[in-house]
Amino acid sequence: MSRNILSVLILFIFNNLVFGQKTETIRGFSREYFDFQGRPAWLMKPKVSAFGNPWVWRAHFPDWHTETDSILLERGFHVAYVNTNDMFGSPTAMQIWDDFYNFLVSERRLAAKVALEGVSRGGLYVYAWAKRNPLKVSCIYAEAPVCDFKSWPMRHGSKDDWNSLLQNYKFTEAEAQSFSDQPMDNLKGLAACKVPILHAISLEDMIVPNEENTFRLVENYIKLGGKATVWPMIKGEKSLQGHHFLIENPEEIADFIEQNSVPSKTVLDPAKYHQIRGGLANSFRKFQKEKFGRVAFMGGSITESSGWRDKFSQYLQEKFPETKFEFINAGIASTGSTPGAFRIGKEVFSKGKIDLLIEEAAVNDRTNGFSSVAQIRGMEGIIRHALLENSMMDVLVMHFVDPEKMADYNAGKEPEEIKNHNRVAEYYNVGEINLAKEVTDRILAGEFNWKDDFKDLHPSVFGQEVYFRSMKTFLNNCYKNTDFTATSRPRVLLKQLDVFSYFRGDYFDIKKAKTLKNWKIEQSWRPDDGVSTRKQFVDIPALVSTEVGSEFTLDFTGTAVGICIASGPDAGVLEYSIDGKQYPKLDLYTQWSSSLHLPWYLVLDDKLKDKRHKLTVKIDSEKNPKSLGNACRIFYFLVN
Repeated sequence: MSRNILSVLILFIFNNLVFGQKTETIRGFSREYFDFQGRPAWLMKPKVSAFGNPWVWRAHFPDWHTETDSILLERGFHVAYVNTNDMFGSPTAMQIWDDFYNFLVSERRLAAKVALEGVSRGGLYVYAWAKRNPLKVSCIYAEAPVCDFKSWPMRHGSKDDWNSLLQNYKFTEAEAQSFSDQPMDNLKGLAACKVPILHAISLEDMIVPNEENTFRLVENYIKLGGKATVWPMIKGEKSLQGHHFLIENPEEIADFIEQNSVPSKTVLDPAKYHQIRGGLANSFRKFQKEKFGRVAFMGGSITESSGWRDKFSQYLQEKFPETKFEFINAGIASTGSTPGAFRIGKEVFSKGKIDLLIEEAAVNDRTNGFSSVAQIRGMEGIIRHALLENSMMDVLVMHFVDPEKMADYNAGKEPEEIKNHNRVAEYYNVGEINLAKEVTDRILAGEFNWKDDFKDLHPSVFGQEVYFRSMKTFLNNCYKNTDFTATSRPRVLLKQLDVFSYFRGDYFDIKKAKTLKNWKIEQSWRPDDGVSTRKQFVDIPALVSTEVGSEFTLDFTGTAVGICIASGPDAGVLEYSIDGKQYPKLDLYTQWSSSLHLPWYLVLDDKLKDKRHKLTVKIDSEKNPKSLGNACRIFYFLVN
């Protein structure tokens, strides 16, 4: 046997072992069967692939009503299937679907967006996966789909199917009854990503009644701005109480799928904007081995509000289904890295040992005008403090987008705050996701636009999906690269990047103020002028004075001191000294003060000798021309 023939034979055997167990011809097209994670799977191939390799993904009953698939195969589509039968679209099934998608897109080079087809109970699968991954779906075609498992199998199915569903979801009967994420629920992300849906139904269906399924889902979807079409199939005989019916117009269904899938557009790889560095192996191993995890989210309003954070938490819960998680939402609007460094002890570390810390501060560090030096001291303060609290902790730093950062990138320069935060993240070998650069590049590539799609630095629902798609890629890559048999090792800290960083930052009780002159502590402060504030800064103690000449002193030990205040419409001006050294006057009024008692963190000095000091504070007679008074309301002293 010649060397060339032997090489071809070896390659043929290798391909069949790795990629396919057998291949046969079905309806004139090649179907390759293979094992995927111990489950039967197959991929049907067109004679000639359409540009970009568009594809259809069949859920349950993949060989039922295949007319549309055959037409699409003729038009150059692939058709794929993995057997997750009788898993009812459960989170466990979705993990398999995630992996199957990644395999077909990365290994088989199929299109980044897939058309989903769900027949009957297949509706549970296609909507569950589409809602988790709306930016990866070109369209959804469903036949008599189950859109609420309380309809089928609970009311109209068998007891065995219902018990099997409960087992797959690990539900009690009561939990299943109160489940609020049916296919017809929580469609906001899918609608925002403009995924069109088409349902073929029978008006006589008694197994999956339309009133309990398709009609309710379509109504919900249209109200959210989603595109939905329903085609009743009225010709031919119906069987199985109207649930089985003839597909009258397979070519039109194929047209719907093709029009929404072709041409396949190339999208940027989120991993291009990631730095995994030390990764998340320590926390992932802890989650799996100890079945408990505590995850904290630190940041501003984009972290505090619902959206990507909820999907991030859901991902972890589904990736580690036997693990009990405690999630800490430490996002507070308007706060950046300096506030974070001083509040992280009380608001995060006091809750217990943190396994994974998610930190974002780039938006507010610029908006609030923190200097380049302060940005490094604040971010190092957060990360170093975290690793001193728990050397096994994993940290992930994220940079969110705003128009100013986009302008910087479009001008060919890196935003200062991102450069500074990256410097700290790299120094401590922690992970980083640069969503500011990713969104900027995606807009330049024509994937979407700011005005209509992303809309604001507080992302639209669509923008939240863009954020989480990137995070999910990061999480998946970390998971894939985690050796769960290895022993986790503590991080070894280098010397400080900045000797004055706020890694010992903490709140200092306002009761420690002395020699109070015309100051009083209000035990449960709340604005009485009708002006709003942040929810975390009401009904808490505040050291308050509104009189010129009011004075107090504070003894403290450390290298930095500051105040956390409410800067409202009547914010005054302070004069202060430290150890007798007089500092420039400090105007407490901000550009937002007229309409908000804004929580505002002010560092008075952060380059002091590490010893005992005395701070003296006095309300000055001057005031900002826009201010209505001379007030100062202090919630916490800040001491490093």
